[in-house]
Amino acid sequence: MNVFIGISALLTLLVVAWLVRPLLRKHTVAGISSEKLNAAIHRDQLRALEADLARGVITQQDFETTRDELQLRLLDDTESFEASPKKKTPGFWTARRTSVAVGISLPVMALGLYLQLGTPEAINPVAADHTQNEQLAKMVDTLAARLKDNPNDSKGWVMLAKSYKAMERFEEAQQAFEKAGDIVKTDPELLLDHADVLGVLAGNNLAGKPKQMIEEALRLDPMNPMALMMDGVALYQSGDYKNAVTRWEKLLDLLQPGSPDAQQVQANIDDARAKGGLSAGASNALPPVPAGAAAGMTPEMINQMVDRLAARLKDNPDDLAGWARLARAYKVQNRLDEAIAAYAKTGKLLDTDPDLLTQYADALAMRNKSLLGQPGELVQKALAIAPRHPMALMMAGQAAYQGGHYATAISHWKNVLSVLPANSPDTELIKAEIADAQARIGSTGKP
Repeated sequence: MNVFIGISALLTLLVVAWLVRPLLRKHTVAGISSEKLNAAIHRDQLRALEADLARGVITQQDFETTRDELQLRLLDDTESFEASPKKKTPGFWTARRTSVAVGISLPVMALGLYLQLGTPEAINPVAADHTQNEQLAKMVDTLAARLKDNPNDSKGWVMLAKSYKAMERFEEAQQAFEKAGDIVKTDPELLLDHADVLGVLAGNNLAGKPKQMIEEALRLDPMNPMALMMDGVALYQSGDYKNAVTRWEKLLDLLQPGSPDAQQVQANIDDARAKGGLSAGASNALPPVPAGAAAGMTPEMINQMVDRLAARLKDNPDDLAGWARLARAYKVQNRLDEAIAAYAKTGKLLDTDPDLLTQYADALAMRNKSLLGQPGELVQKALAIAPRHPMALMMAGQAAYQGGHYATAISHWKNVLSVLPANSPDTELIKAEIADAQARIGSTGKP
């Protein structure tokens, strides 16, 4: 408030100074001497006459005649006197008095007009909010009164319900939503608003009718971000952490990678996984870029996004799921050394997540050009957790093949065929691998 008053006073002073300055400036008026002016003209004409005589343009007699005429004319013209400026008697409104009057009256008039036409209470934020809330309450009450005479105005009831919700008058919002009728049942956004109100009235619990409304909203719009978020919350509240993670991972696909919303949703996913004892699974991957935005994502933009994640993890080294996402990103970018270092920082996730173990093993194998050694050990650890994990079985077969244990490789690959869908495009490739291993057994006579 003090800043506003100070700025206003300064601007007023500047305007007053700009108006008063010309009034205070001294003006000097010089008298005009016609005698001096005529004498100067006479001298010029006389010099021109003498020049004509010297060049022979005129005769001596013409010169003398014209000179006499000039002298007579000069004598006649110089009989006037120098006009001195009349000294006016100063009136009451002198320049100084006028400037003082302007300097005083202008701020007074400005203040009076502001008090008459402005809103002085708006200077105070608390008073301004109070005034705004009063105006909003009046508008809402007017709308409510109008709807009493027009109870079939569904759109009006919806507007009233949203207004009550914004004002946190939830019971009245619930009543208004009920009176809006079928229009709410066919609009996913209105269903979610109504479910939110019911959830607040139930102590921030979305079980029961709110959950049914959220499911209906998802039926109408399966990719609605708010519906996915709220359904995840409802599932989380009921202890269904697995399906909560599924909902939030679907939501994560719709968000800008690395955005604050994406980070918050990922934090929710990690929390649900921890409470449900779930493995990291697909959430280890970086949130995919939405299909519509893929064309605008340049390699430089992706690098910047990954580097920002790496910088954030330096300040949050205990974010194990974050290290897993960073490792996956590095691996996709073929930055294998950095990927391996990031996988090593995933800590206890490696003890429970076969996907993460196989990704780690694959990164080491890509760098070392072999699955023997540490990569093979990681694959065996993944199989101990999930004996029918397709990728772990496939990699175990490759490790055995590289070590010359062809029968073991064949056994692993046959297990892969048993868990793959019948129409999997990998089926023929695996069969070819088995045939090659069988051929090598036949040629060497070794199992």
